[in-house]
Amino acid sequence: MDAVLVESRVREQIRTLDLDPVQDSARVLHLIQECASDLFAGGSLINVPALVLEVHHQISGYGPLQKFFDDSTVEEIWINEPNRVFIARGGRSELTGIVLTPEQVRDLVERMLRTSGRRLDLSQPFVDAVLSDGSRLHVVIPEVTQKHWSVNIRRFVVRPKSIFDLVGLGTLNQQAAIFLDAAVQCGLNTVVAGGTQAGKTTLLNALLGCVPKHERVISCEEVFEIRIDHPDWIAMQTRDASLEGTGEIPLRRLVREALRMRPTRLIVGEVRQGECLDLLIAMNSGMPSLSTLHANSAREAVTKLCTLPLLAGVNIPGDFVVPTVAGAVDLVIHAASDPSGQRRITEISGLTGRVENNIVEMSTIFTDDGSGLTRKSGYPPHSERFAARGFELSSILHAQNPLRGVA
Repeated sequence: MDAVLVESRVREQIRTLDLDPVQDSARVLHLIQECASDLFAGGSLINVPALVLEVHHQISGYGPLQKFFDDSTVEEIWINEPNRVFIARGGRSELTGIVLTPEQVRDLVERMLRTSGRRLDLSQPFVDAVLSDGSRLHVVIPEVTQKHWSVNIRRFVVRPKSIFDLVGLGTLNQQAAIFLDAAVQCGLNTVVAGGTQAGKTTLLNALLGCVPKHERVISCEEVFEIRIDHPDWIAMQTRDASLEGTGEIPLRRLVREALRMRPTRLIVGEVRQGECLDLLIAMNSGMPSLSTLHANSAREAVTKLCTLPLLAGVNIPGDFVVPTVAGAVDLVIHAASDPSGQRRITEISGLTGRVENNIVEMSTIFTDDGSGLTRKSGYPPHSERFAARGFELSSILHAQNPLRGVA
C-alpha cells in the first residue's frame, strides 16, 4: 500500500509537469525520492530505498520484471501465464517467483510497445518489436494462444565487436577466428546457420565487426537486432500493414531498396521466405553479403537456400536456383548450443561452385568432432581474393598448434 500511495502521487506530478517516465527517468527518480522522504520521514519502519526502487521500476521501468533487465546474466525472459514467469541464464531456464495479474501483463506489453511503432490487437495477434535497450520482444495473444498472453523477451547479453571477442567465450578457436576475419575482409558471401538460441545474431554481429571501416553497410531485418560500431551503416526494418491493410514493407522490398543505396556490404538479418531469391541475386551480381538462416547443419542450410527462393513465385525454376546457390554462396557457418547452454561453431564449410546430380558440392574447412574445432582438408573458394588482400590462406589454414578444445 505504501508503494501504491507513492506511485499515485508521483504519477500526478508527472502529469502536471508533462514528463516522459522513460526519457525523464532521472527526474522521475528524484520525484519519487522526495515524495517518499516526505511521507515516511522520521521513525518510520519503511525501507525507503527499497520502496523508491520498487516505485521507480513500476513507473519508469518494467515493474516486477525490471530486476531481470538489470541483471546482465539473464539472456531471456518469458511469460507463459501471469503466475508462470521464466528466465534463462547460461542457456538454462528457471521458473521465477514473480506472480503477475493479467492486467499487469497487458500493461507491461503496452509499455514495451509504446515507442516501437508496432501494434497488437485481434486483427494483428502477433508482434515483433525492439525495446529501448535492444532486447527483442515477441507477443502472441488469444485466441491464437489458448487463454493467456505469451510474452518472450530475448536479451543480447553478449555484444562482440569482432570475431576475436568470441574466442574467449569458447564459441570458436583462434585459428578459425583468424580465417573468418580474413574471409569477411575479402568479401566472401557468408551464411550463418543454426537453430533457435544458437547465437546466430551474436555471431553475425561479430563477423560484421571485421568489415573494413571504409565500406558502406546496409542491413535489412524484420526487427532491429544487428548492433555494430561502423561509421557508414544504414539499418532498415520491415513494417506491418496499417489498420486499413496498406503500407506493409516486407523484407523483399527492403533488400531491393538496399541495392539502390550504394552498399558495399548487404546484410539480411534472417532469410525465411522469398527474400532468399533477392539475396542470392545480389550475391550473384558481385555484392558481398552476409545473412542468417535456421538450419540444423551446414548441409541443411544449403538445401534450404535451394528451396526458399521457390517461395518467391511459381515461375522460379529449381534448375536455376541450385547452380545460383553454388555460385553465389561462399561460406556456411553452423552454430549450435550444447546441453550445458554453451554456444559453439560446429562447422565452417565452403562451397566449391560445382553441382553434381543437382547437389551443391561442399568442402569442410573446420568441424567440431567433439573436442573443439579442428582443421579439415577443405578450402574456401576465391583464394585469389585472399592473396589480393595480403592474406596467406595456406598459412592461416595450416597454422601449427591451433587452440584446440577452446571451441
